[in-house]
Amino acid sequence: MTAGLVGETALITGSGHGIDAAIATGLAHAGVDVILLAPTADQLDETTNAIRASASSVEVRFVTTHLTNDDQRTTAISYLLPGGPVDVPIKNAAAVEHLGAHARISPAQLRQAFENDLMGAGRGVRRALAEAVRKAVRTGHLPPGTRLPSSRRLAADLGLARNTVADAYTDLVAEGWLTARRGSGTLVADRMNTRPISARLTAEPSGDLCHDLIPGNPDLTTFPRAAWLKATRRALAAAPADALGYGDPRGRPELRAALADHLARARSVYVSPDHILICAGVSHGLQILSGVLAGRGARNVAVESYGLDKYCALLAAVGLQTLPLPFDTHGTDPLPPVGTDAVLLTPAHQFPVGTALPRDRRTAVVDWARRTGGLVLEDDYAGEFRFGRQSVGALQGLDPDHVIYLGSASKTLAPGLRLAWMALPPALAEEAAAAKGQIDSCEVLSQLTMAEFITSGAYDRHVRAARRRYRDRRDALVTALAQHAPKVRVIGTPAGLHTVLALPPGTEQRVLQAATRQGLQVAGLSRYRHERSLDALSDALVVGYGVPSDAAWPQALSALVRILS
Repeated sequence: MTAGLVGETALITGSGHGIDAAIATGLAHAGVDVILLAPTADQLDETTNAIRASASSVEVRFVTTHLTNDDQRTTAISYLLPGGPVDVPIKNAAAVEHLGAHARISPAQLRQAFENDLMGAGRGVRRALAEAVRKAVRTGHLPPGTRLPSSRRLAADLGLARNTVADAYTDLVAEGWLTARRGSGTLVADRMNTRPISARLTAEPSGDLCHDLIPGNPDLTTFPRAAWLKATRRALAAAPADALGYGDPRGRPELRAALADHLARARSVYVSPDHILICAGVSHGLQILSGVLAGRGARNVAVESYGLDKYCALLAAVGLQTLPLPFDTHGTDPLPPVGTDAVLLTPAHQFPVGTALPRDRRTAVVDWARRTGGLVLEDDYAGEFRFGRQSVGALQGLDPDHVIYLGSASKTLAPGLRLAWMALPPALAEEAAAAKGQIDSCEVLSQLTMAEFITSGAYDRHVRAARRRYRDRRDALVTALAQHAPKVRVIGTPAGLHTVLALPPGTEQRVLQAATRQGLQVAGLSRYRHERSLDALSDALVVGYGVPSDAAWPQALSALVRILS
């Protein structure tokens, strides 16, 4: 089989086996006009049926051609490409012999034209190839365990550069669609079953089945081990000898520089590398800040009515009192009462309710900080996992002198890395570094690897793949509920690793008990309510869809739908 682009049209010569249908369907989904060629109609039947069965909305034109004795393929170009042969942008124009409305092109000449055009197509072809494989896996045409051709062989068959195919394979491995092991080749991963969920709802869980739907953790099975190992080798090879010493308490300069660039680009956080402090998690960062605030004479910190109680415990441990903020239909009202020294918020994706802080309230809390000299502690919870629209920039960008930004790799990569960071106002940077200690207490090799992971672009690629994966899971959850539990309402912005499901009044505890019987670990919204909050939201479940692997997610979703139906 060969394939290539002539202008904006993809021509595929296929034998009607598996991958031709997958490639054709993926290219069509990517917006490329696709024409499938074969010497006889019989050879197109299998591919035609496969494409139409899996993607009835995709337009792929099927054309039979005549293969002459001298191995020249005669095609009716006027039927294939708009405008006829005169407008066909084949770079080897001299190879086309015009015969009225027809042209005669040898296979070798056609492949050469394909290769020339594909060189200019760049990442568009890579994306189209990756989408073709995704579609084939989703529809079951490439079942789990299927061994794919090597990148060299597939590149030769498709007339693509080997790096294009290899990069597409790498993306698909990072996303969990494929697995690649030395000596075993590239295989289709054991992902979620492609049968409709309704066909699985009647299945009962096994006695020891347990699905973790507690919010706050990512899918650790998709950690990019191979890419991380490569980054570790490169970072360690380039590291100066003094990198293995006790180090600057602020953290390695390589990581702080990489983060300053990444945060400005991805989250609109503007900070000098000198004012970034590396810490071992957001909780560690809050512990450091609690000591700084208490040392400055602070007494009260306003917090969200619903949130993590461990954060309140960290503040209380140094004598700071937490004051719950009001909560209404627009989310948290961030303007604190008189006497408040700082405000702790999750504005990008409020944990756990899932709302984004509206623009007017973002401006209002920053104005409060300027007016009073207070500080805003911004936990950028799930800030890089927004699905419905472009990510909202961080609060810190509105006023770097009054907003402390806290981020981490715990959701994007893995909490076990113990990598987090604070972007600090210049006036606080030295105090925070002193509060952390005289030496760098965060593991150095992970810092160096993270710096390499960011600067090489691997971190961005991984986040994009993870965003697609979690978006697909949330979409599957919303679709399943609409079909089987239409009375359950989904609350919150499409983002992050969890969502909130509103329940009928008085049913939260009963649903939690039913979840336990179904082998589900899931949280009720009341679990996260501040003990002094005057605002009580209706009964709801907080469902995390980050932890289950792709293979386990359909079973967990089926069990969840059963208890809500």
